[in-house]
Amino acid sequence: MVYVLLVKVDYLAVMLQYRQRQDRPLFGRCQDTCYIAKMNQTANKTSYHHGDLRASLLDAAKAMLKESAIEGLSLRKLADRVGVSRTAPYHHFKDKNELLCAIAEEGFSNWHTLAQRIFELPNLSAKEKYQQFIHGYISYAADNPELYDLMFGRTIWKKKAATEQLKEVAYPSFQFQITMTKLWQEQGLMPKSEDTLRLAQVTWGTMHGIARLLIDGIYADNSHIDEMCETAANLFTTR
Repeated sequence: MVYVLLVKVDYLAVMLQYRQRQDRPLFGRCQDTCYIAKMNQTANKTSYHHGDLRASLLDAAKAMLKESAIEGLSLRKLADRVGVSRTAPYHHFKDKNELLCAIAEEGFSNWHTLAQRIFELPNLSAKEKYQQFIHGYISYAADNPELYDLMFGRTIWKKKAATEQLKEVAYPSFQFQITMTKLWQEQGLMPKSEDTLRLAQVTWGTMHGIARLLIDGIYADNSHIDEMCETAANLFTTR
């Protein structure tokens, strides 16, 4: 072992003398440039704090989802986009499905926040708030078609691939629809004779159908949103 080290040291010494006689550095210019570039790349890839990398990955993933849909998103491409090592995303997301579930989770959380704000609007009647609720839902879907597909599409739910974190956000989102439907029935806005769960399913199904027509561009476009929302509100309310 000592002999090998001595041989290596002697070799470096000879090379150093040769470079000096040739008036050349020990490492060539190309080698130096490549080494520096590699060091800079390493520095960039480790510049994120552990806490904010997940948020940065999610932001970049949502942008990629909007640009190239689910098919164009991968953890490898995401790492390149953010500028981290290709193993870094795996510290936060086990696989692509877990990443997609995290994006959908944010989508549900944002919609739920928006819905709550609608019902807190002052100086609006119950029917006007319901109209705003329908309009907000359909506009949210139309403005975020790729995200909406992920939230309610088969990619996650048909394969029964939802994470527990996603279920904890998505299921209460529909439960909120049921709770509000019961309140509207109690207020006399919706027929009390109908089963609350079934009425909630049908009204949500109608909103979902309108959203899908807009996203897919089938017999509807954004210029029709206001009238369709008003028609849906009139269809399900008693006054």
